[in-house]
Amino acid sequence: MAGPLSTAEQLAARFRDVAPPADFCSLRFVDELTEVISVRDGVPEPTQLRRDQGAMITVVSGGGLGYAATSDLTTAGLRRAAERAAAWASRTAAVSVVDFSAVPFESARGEYVTPVEQPWEECPLADKLSLLQQEVAAMGGDDRVVERVASLMRVRAESAYFTADGGMVRQRQELLAPDASVIVHRDGVTQKRTTGGRGLARQGGLEVLQATGFTGCGARLREQALELLAAPQCPTGRMDLVLAPDQMMLQIHESIGHPLELDRILGDERNYAGTSFVTLDMFGRYRYGSPLLNVSFDPTVPGEFASYGFDDDGARATRTLLIEAGRLLRPLGGTVSQHRARATHPAMSGVATTRACSWNRPPIDRMANLNLEPGDLSFDELIAPIERGVYMETNTSWSIDDSRNKFQFGCEYGRLIEDGRLGAVVRNPNYRGISATFWRSLAGVGDRSTFQVLGTPYCGKGEPNQVIRVGHAAPACRFTDVDVFGGAA
Repeated sequence: MAGPLSTAEQLAARFRDVAPPADFCSLRFVDELTEVISVRDGVPEPTQLRRDQGAMITVVSGGGLGYAATSDLTTAGLRRAAERAAAWASRTAAVSVVDFSAVPFESARGEYVTPVEQPWEECPLADKLSLLQQEVAAMGGDDRVVERVASLMRVRAESAYFTADGGMVRQRQELLAPDASVIVHRDGVTQKRTTGGRGLARQGGLEVLQATGFTGCGARLREQALELLAAPQCPTGRMDLVLAPDQMMLQIHESIGHPLELDRILGDERNYAGTSFVTLDMFGRYRYGSPLLNVSFDPTVPGEFASYGFDDDGARATRTLLIEAGRLLRPLGGTVSQHRARATHPAMSGVATTRACSWNRPPIDRMANLNLEPGDLSFDELIAPIERGVYMETNTSWSIDDSRNKFQFGCEYGRLIEDGRLGAVVRNPNYRGISATFWRSLAGVGDRSTFQVLGTPYCGKGEPNQVIRVGHAAPACRFTDVDVFGGAA
């Protein structure tokens, strides 16, 4: 593996020179390069470029755990970090509620590299700006258009994980998150149409633009935004609801992903982001949704935004069903959380989901690629049984209670469904529900022709806060008897 990690062996040697005697000791190295280019109303904005590099050393000793981070990667810098981590492990040994010496931390060896077809570096900046200019230009040509923006955020994320007993994992992710939006206004009404706030994020090179439909999106966004200006408000009432994949992404994230995080279920997020309506007793027996609901944790999907080979505790990533035929099987819990949960629930399992947002944050239980498996219905077959309903695309607002149960979500774009066919456009479509019952109303799951691989760079959690990358893939889905409503007049 070339690039900054060509020095990985040297860093590993320095770490093993300074690693203190302990039950377990690891070093996690992160080197991230981020570049953002954008065009607003036809004018290129200043390019953003930043690089972040450092390492965290973790020490487990006498049942306690300590960690310390440093951007000084010299032998002296690593030694100081190791000494601080060892000191914290010693201080926590007598007071920790977890015997960390009994946690089965991995000493894995392996490598993960994102497949790339069109490398970012091989395309000149002028050509990338030209791609954005084309989309921005396609959004114009109408005096009702008041703002047009297109941008690309590229990240090269490289990491290495070493353990004092010889483990070594090296990973390189190439990530691209395109985004575009247009705002229109007429007679006191303002509407916005977007690609979902970097919701088209994937791993890969510039081939992502074509694969996600970003190429050529400008004209479609303008047309739909102008349709919304003239559209009536979404109707209010209980009716069938069909969600596009880009709204399913938010629905999965908030009402499946966060409730299933095992550290949250164990109480770690209680004073900050809340708890979960899910309890340890539910796994293996609870009916989370209808028999059509199958949800996988799968960091192995090529090109999905949060794909990786190993998590930040060295656990190997594999595809695992969390919910099968509607039944809840296992949580989003990594090595430490699984060990904690087994104190009262010995059969508790989990997945390789422990991740940190950077070198100066400890890894915690996070979503990665959390996907709703496709069914066998075409889009026409999905909407055919609906006498009265609404189809919704692209999240624009979300609210959910602190147990991740009651929610209210709004979308950018809606269309009526009448007698099995798509009808008129409606604006400000919203719906509400309860996680514990909403998924049981799942009555139709789209096939591969309706399926999209999406992602977001913006999942927040933890104290101090960590914003991390998450992938979600889903087909279009139909739900019955949902509380749907429109916005203000």
